[in-house]
Amino acid sequence: MAERAGNRNILVEQLPNLPMEEQPTELVERKGVGHPDSICDAIAEAVSVELSRAYRDRFGKVLHHNIDKGLLVAGGATPTLGGGTVDEPMRLILGDRATYDYKGIRIPVGEIAEATAKIWLRGNLRFVDPSHHMVFQNEIKPGSPELTDIFEREEVGANDTSAGVGYAPLSETEKLVLAVERHLNSTAFKAAHPEAGEDIKVMGYRFGRDLTLTVALAFVDRFVADEASYFERKAAIHDRLQDFVARQAHTMESVTIDINTLDERGRGTGGMYLTVLGTSAEGGDCGQVGRGNRVNGVIAFNRPATTEAAAGKNPVSHVGKIYNLLSHEIAEQIYLEVEGLREVTVYLCSQIGHPIDQPLVAAAQVVLSGGVDLSDVRTPIGEVIDRELATIDRFTERLIHGELKVW
Repeated sequence: MAERAGNRNILVEQLPNLPMEEQPTELVERKGVGHPDSICDAIAEAVSVELSRAYRDRFGKVLHHNIDKGLLVAGGATPTLGGGTVDEPMRLILGDRATYDYKGIRIPVGEIAEATAKIWLRGNLRFVDPSHHMVFQNEIKPGSPELTDIFEREEVGANDTSAGVGYAPLSETEKLVLAVERHLNSTAFKAAHPEAGEDIKVMGYRFGRDLTLTVALAFVDRFVADEASYFERKAAIHDRLQDFVARQAHTMESVTIDINTLDERGRGTGGMYLTVLGTSAEGGDCGQVGRGNRVNGVIAFNRPATTEAAAGKNPVSHVGKIYNLLSHEIAEQIYLEVEGLREVTVYLCSQIGHPIDQPLVAAAQVVLSGGVDLSDVRTPIGEVIDRELATIDRFTERLIHGELKVW
């Protein structure tokens, strides 16, 4: 079952599993841009990108940093029909490690982190003013000597012993859950429904070919005059969303959409999902780096996954980031290039200090089409894996520039 390509330990195995589309039950979640966990992931990643740029501009290379520990502490707010108030600001705590001084030159890590966070907030959350609605707390500390020294070596090696996993293709449920959240948070949708906040969560539950989408959507209170208006707007959003799903390519026999299922008429603001700023982080829910979407944009409960938080990790040596993103990309390339595959899962495992293009093991597990034997696909699959690992520097360059989303 094993195929070695070059000097890399590449394994190719056949799984007896049914592909995801044929399994009886599937659960998939997507947390939107305004969800507290997504806010943490997005800002942590943005800070890593800006620190990488700052290090390169000054020293010609990316230095040690990992900004993958972060907490968004909910503030306090009083949502009110017609427009409420923010009573206490949110608090964003960014932590872990970064290089503050290199060869006698100081890098303003804390200032870069706060400035980056403010830019992201202004660009992604329409009603959050970071100067008034957010307090920033820098808990990023200098790195340990041994981990920092990795970046001084002739070849930068993995700074952790870790594993990444990715798969292809996305199932119809995964694609629909992603599409629904992105549609609800699109510029066009916000223009038509400004009352729809950015804090959106979509849970997809498929049983057979019947799909239920449960949507949590924070309404912005200034656009809602009274209870009747709230439920009218919610019904309009439901109908618009039902039309959108009907236009998507899928083979579901039915798609049921439920929005804000905690709502109850006659209970005033207690029976409506109202926010002042469009995010529950203003007063209802905290967030944390790594608790949101996986690197392919969804939380797929039936799929293999890692506990690594990719957002904010450095893009040149931290395999918790590199391997998790690369495994999805390799799986996608295998699925597109090698005929006879119904599903592909790729695992990459590192050893700390070893070159990142030489994982301890790179394993592909495949579900084959009828009439296809493993011997037909083993060699081309190994060649794709070997090629992608051999060109890993080009992949990490894309990570350095923030070209790949990690949430």
